[in-house]
Amino acid sequence: MRLTRLGGVSAALLALVMGPAAAEPPSIVVQSTTSTQASGLFDDLLPRFTRARGIEVKVVAVGTGQALANARAGNGDVVLVHAPQFEQEFVASGDGIERLPLMRNEFVIVGPAGDPAQASTAANAAEALQRIADAHALFASRGDESGTHVRELELWQAAGFIPDAARDPWYRDTGSGMLPTLMVALELDGYTLIDQATWDTATERGTHRIVCAGDPALVNHYSLILVNPVKHPQVQAAAARTFVAWMRGAEGQAAIANFKPHGHQLFFPSALP
Repeated sequence: MRLTRLGGVSAALLALVMGPAAAEPPSIVVQSTTSTQASGLFDDLLPRFTRARGIEVKVVAVGTGQALANARAGNGDVVLVHAPQFEQEFVASGDGIERLPLMRNEFVIVGPAGDPAQASTAANAAEALQRIADAHALFASRGDESGTHVRELELWQAAGFIPDAARDPWYRDTGSGMLPTLMVALELDGYTLIDQATWDTATERGTHRIVCAGDPALVNHYSLILVNPVKHPQVQAAAARTFVAWMRGAEGQAAIANFKPHGHQLFFPSALP
């Protein structure tokens, strides 16, 4: 009995000396596309946000389809993606609250320096893909329901031809992320669709070059969506709202505009007038 009482007194004295346990800082999980992570944008933005608001951010960088699937499973507080149709479905299902514009950049088609399909002389992206198909020139597709893959399929539809990896040997479905898919295109001397930020920051580009850019159909819009706390009660709703407000506010939008890892702008803010 005496030892028990002494132990209780010791614990009480220790608590007085050390004070109350420090509360852990709030944190959120952002389910995001690979391009925002691979470009280094988050490495630049997130420390700024944490210093400003005291909220830690963990990023899960996957394709848009997987990011939304993860959020549907309750594994995220915010999604940052770039496939409007999938985003609308996510909100319509009640898993997300609202699509909020954040920023934009551009998709480009890259290919071998010699451009065997003559895609660089096409009037637009759909015609460039049509020339690639007509030439049976190798094309590497992500095939992973990412935002890039979704846009690629939309462009093929505009070209009037839907390739099938099982039927068309020149069409390679990698089922991988953007950088592995780019490596397939480089190794096999083929073409691929890639976002400008990932292309500009890729460490391996071989002798490949951009063969199609500037088509309005290649504009790449990124949106933020808050995961709905009514459907997913575990969501850190207040911290998530703080993150979205900062990213879309003057400080976050300026940080996006000023992110120039190689001396030129990779993303263009689109939340402010």
